[in-house]
Order: sequence, then structure tokens, then C-alpha cells
Amino acid sequence: MVRAKKRFGQNFLADQTIVSKIIEATSDLSFEIVEIGPGLGDLTEAILARGNLSAIEIDGDLIAILKKRFAAAITRGELTLINADALEAWKTGLSSKPYAIIANLPYYAATEIILRALRDPLCREIVVMAQLEVAQKFCGANGANSLSLLVQSIGSAELLFKVPKEAFKPAPKVESAVIKIVKTKPSYDEGFSNFLKEAFRAPRKRLTNNIKAPIETLKSIGANENTRASELRLEQFETLYKGIKSGSGNA
Repeated sequence: MVRAKKRFGQNFLADQTIVSKIIEATSDLSFEIVEIGPGLGDLTEAILARGNLSAIEIDGDLIAILKKRFAAAITRGELTLINADALEAWKTGLSSKPYAIIANLPYYAATEIILRALRDPLCREIVVMAQLEVAQKFCGANGANSLSLLVQSIGSAELLFKVPKEAFKPAPKVESAVIKIVKTKPSYDEGFSNFLKEAFRAPRKRLTNNIKAPIETLKSIGANENTRASELRLEQFETLYKGIKSGSGNA
């Protein structure tokens, strides 16, 4: 029996119904598939049924198990196993071609992995499992925030379904959910991303507490000195950002 390692945030997905739902959620992709954190390989096996993929696993012990389980697929060139930290591997690129990420992400790195995928112009689609709170933030389930608006600026996000704790071994302490992000633009504006972070730095306070913008500029987008960041739409933020960037206000 394989013991999950806390330092790698391992919770192995053991519910085949959930595995099937993740596969069904992916588009009919014409580009490559990258899996991050394949674990024991249950999702890997389901992905292989529809095409080739590269799987990045940080745990060397799990790599040994995966090599044995998928020896035939590796020999046929259908599966490429990479023993690495995905965030480190991104420095040289996860793929040289357009690709999609399908994965059960480690909780501790889920937000950063999704952000890296959004930043990577070669990543076109993301279907991943993460902790429910992170999934809700990217999808704006509880209202607009810097992450949900960032996604909206380059594509769309949808919270597909929640996943019960019992679907994992060992069961995590938090709820999980699967989200799907489809990118319609290659990559986002890093400056706009930073602008959104500042705008939501203290979300309960007025927007003017977080960024400096003339009242006239706020009025031009239908806002005022009492407006909170969560009350603005993406289009209003884009207009405000362009105005500040062009010199009509200062961030």
C-alpha cells in the first residue's frame, strides 16, 4: 500500500465516477495533454484512452509505480513521464506545442499552477481539480475578485461539480471541485493582472483605498469615491486601467 506524503499534498483520487466526469468535461482537443501530479495513475489511464500525454510527477517513488503500471504505453510512446516539480519544469516549458492541462492538483500549489497555466500562451484549456475555495475564486462563485476577473480577461471559467472528500484516499480535510477554464486569448497582460491584485488588496474597503484614481476617472466608468472593487465589471476595470496607464490617473 502506498502512503500519501503530506509534503507533496498527496490525496489520491479513487472514485472512478469522478475520473469519468473529468474526462467527459474536456473538449475534443486537437492539441497535446499534460497531466500534473498523476499520483497512482487512475486519471492517467483514463486520459490515455483518448490520446497521448505527458505526466509530470514530483514524487520519485510514484514515478517508479507509474513506470511499471504504464510500461506498455511508455514503450509505444503514448506516455511521457517526467520526474519534476511542475512549477520548476515551467521555466523551460511544459510543451513546445499548444496543450491542455487535465489534473488533480496538489492543494498547496493549485493556485500558482493555474496562474502559470493562464500565463503560458501555449496552454489553451485547463480542466483541474482543486480545493473548493480556490475553484470558487477562479470562477467568481461568491462575487468578483482579482482571479475571476483575470480569467474573464482572457477566456471563461466554469465550476463543473463538487467532489466529496470520500472520493480520495486519504480523505482531505477540505472540499474539492473541478473547474474548466477555456482561453480565447493566448496570454494576459501582466500589468493588468497586478492592477487587479492592487484593486482587491483590501476588498471590503473603498476602491480608492487600494488604487489612486481621480474622481473624474471613476465617474467616467460609472463609479465614485465610495465604490468597492467587487462592484465593478471587467469592462470598467479595463477602462480604468487604460486610463491610469495612459496618464489620466496614477495607480
